[in-house]
Amino acid sequence: MKLFADDTKVWKIIDSVDDEKVLQKDLDNMMAWSRIWLLWFNPEKCKIMHIGHSLNTVYHLGETERQILIVSKEEKDLGITVTNDLKSAVQCSKAAAKARSIAGLIRRNFRRLEKPEFLALYKAYIRPHMEFCVQAWSPHLRKDIETLERVQRSATKMVVGLKHLTYEERLKELGLTSLEKRRTRGDLT
Repeated sequence: MKLFADDTKVWKIIDSVDDEKVLQKDLDNMMAWSRIWLLWFNPEKCKIMHIGHSLNTVYHLGETERQILIVSKEEKDLGITVTNDLKSAVQCSKAAAKARSIAGLIRRNFRRLEKPEFLALYKAYIRPHMEFCVQAWSPHLRKDIETLERVQRSATKMVVGLKHLTYEERLKELGLTSLEKRRTRGDLT
């Protein structure tokens, strides 16, 4: 039986060929450690991500087969999608899509939502998807901010008697603030 080690990360700033050799040596040392402690790495699941640039360097894992590591442009780590350009657009669209699907589920299962019921459902099931670990991926581009705000804008229309009001009036009536203001307030605290 082999035990596999998951979610191990090795990183190195690459400025020269020597740095590339140091990273490859670190990978070799990691494999030696795994052999000693019988916690094997699965080379098919190991990937390399170049952040900020693209190099033609090929890294290997394993001593006998020397399997080439796959270059990845996007990886999910602790529920957050990290891209090689460190932009939050992918994370914003995925968070908004999940929140929209939950809002649709609520819309299909509740014919009539009054303010207290909506607030309980929204705060428990929709908003957490748009704010999960937002400290790490907080959107700064206007298009990403609007992607998230659109979800809240449409969700607030589910409340009986508020559909005809503007977005700002609906927020005021419900006692909510925009997601952008919540992130700013969170940053300040």
